[in-house]
Amino acid sequence: MAKKEKEERYKIAAENRKARHNYYIESTVEAGVQLAGTEVKALREGHATIGESYAHSKDGEIFLVNAYIPEYKAGNRFNHETRRPRKLLLHKREIAKLSQAVEREGMTLVPLKLYFNPKGRAKIELGLAKGKKLHDKRDTEKKRDWEREKGRLMRMKG
Repeated sequence: MAKKEKEERYKIAAENRKARHNYYIESTVEAGVQLAGTEVKALREGHATIGESYAHSKDGEIFLVNAYIPEYKAGNRFNHETRRPRKLLLHKREIAKLSQAVEREGMTLVPLKLYFNPKGRAKIELGLAKGKKLHDKRDTEKKRDWEREKGRLMRMKG
């Protein structure tokens, strides 16, 4: 029952499943997204992708780059560009902290999830991440497989 209540809190419009495979996620931040009306309607249909997107800071603001939100079918001439940069809404302190981490420590801002909160506002979950090397990915996969196998063995024993 508790899981169902959690799912009802927000509707996920797009998710970046490969982010946790390709990056070490140090911390996460929730940010608002500045969208046009047709973008919101297209997001509610659930065909957006954020797999190849990233966020970067420019002039004291953070933008989401290369996120694909398809055109709204009933939008006619008022439709939006599908891959335009979208401004992320954060507090100034958060922007300063994130941009410093990106500049100094060589980290990346990776979008993890694009969703609607209970009030109906579009939000994005950003992860402050460090890239994994190929051997790190192999180690992670090995550990995951071992945990799965260990669970199977424990279930069989008792």
